[in-house]
Amino acid sequence: MGKTTVAAKAALDASLSGERTLIVSFDQAHSLLDVMDVSAPSARRGSVVPVTEHLDLMELDTLALVESSYRALSVILAVAKTGHEHGVRFGAIDPEEVVGAPGVQEVLGLDRIVGLVGENRWDAVFVDLPATADALRTLQLPDLVCGYLDRLWPQHDRVVAGTGTDPRLTVVVAMVERVAATAEGVRDLLFDSERTSATLVVTPEAVGLAEARRTLSAAALMGLGIDTVIVNKVLPNLNSASIGLVGAHPAVFWFEGWRASQQSVLTDITQAAAHLSVVIVERAPHEPVGLASLGALVSENEHEPSPRAPGLFARANRRDSRTVVAHESGAGLESVYTMTMHLPVVDPSTLTLGRVEDDVIIGADGARTRVRLASVLRRCEVVGAEFDAEDLVVRFMPDPNVWPA
Repeated sequence: MGKTTVAAKAALDASLSGERTLIVSFDQAHSLLDVMDVSAPSARRGSVVPVTEHLDLMELDTLALVESSYRALSVILAVAKTGHEHGVRFGAIDPEEVVGAPGVQEVLGLDRIVGLVGENRWDAVFVDLPATADALRTLQLPDLVCGYLDRLWPQHDRVVAGTGTDPRLTVVVAMVERVAATAEGVRDLLFDSERTSATLVVTPEAVGLAEARRTLSAAALMGLGIDTVIVNKVLPNLNSASIGLVGAHPAVFWFEGWRASQQSVLTDITQAAAHLSVVIVERAPHEPVGLASLGALVSENEHEPSPRAPGLFARANRRDSRTVVAHESGAGLESVYTMTMHLPVVDPSTLTLGRVEDDVIIGADGARTRVRLASVLRRCEVVGAEFDAEDLVVRFMPDPNVWPA
């Protein structure tokens, strides 16, 4: 019973409550249709498959999205075969040649989800992402795309190039602008706390606990709002009557040993996610496949988030609101400014901090993020940093070489 099963269960519960629900599998090793036991002729990748009156499924075919996008580009470039080269060679573009470009499939897949949300056909859209490391990498791609495009080919340079006399260069500029707009649209949806929230699925094991802590830390760095942690595959509490039937069989000791270990880790998970809602999903006696089996899964709220939760991962529509900039003391060149970033579950011993031009690079627990500085801080130098409880505080003072007199 994996995370796809849990996602299917959550979507099914939402649909049973009367919400029109879509569940999208982003994992290329798809198992969503198998979990739902759907084998209709129309159940092909990339298409919306109705399951019940209120529940639809889709297995994204990101490879087809790549081929379709670049085939369209090939046609446009073929039409625009006049003009000067300007030092740039435009050969025929074969869609299959760019399929392996890092991140292309994921960005187009995320853009497809943005399009599905924009259709307003569903009250809720559940997205089943791949394993944790791949999921985090996928969610970071929009920021990476926007950042690197601006550094490699700044927008003002693209505008100049696109208004030249070479129609092919104009087409390429238009393509790059479309990629940038796509990444920006995805980023806006992902980090809009009014429309998007994330659920972390873990197992009650020491490795699962360690992964949960790293993931919560990475999410805080990214500004991604996680509001629920689902603990999956929890062994149920067998009553004394059923245990008495088998007596002191070795299987009883094996089961009780595993359950005791899980309960210990479960306590640690609950503490690590103290400000989030924690939901327990018990292991089923049979493989949960199909609507009936999924509906019978036992789940319960282990605890609700503390009153502090709304402010813990709350985000405004723009991701950069996760940082708070303030004037701490002094005036003029003696001024001290602070940039505070809330990192509630980070391991302080793993924190790293650097600066590249107008950005600061913050790393922790194996993850790294790039944060654009507020305009006042871009004219300042970093003079110190400290981690206070759950907050990273970076201090700045004006750079006399660029600070206005």
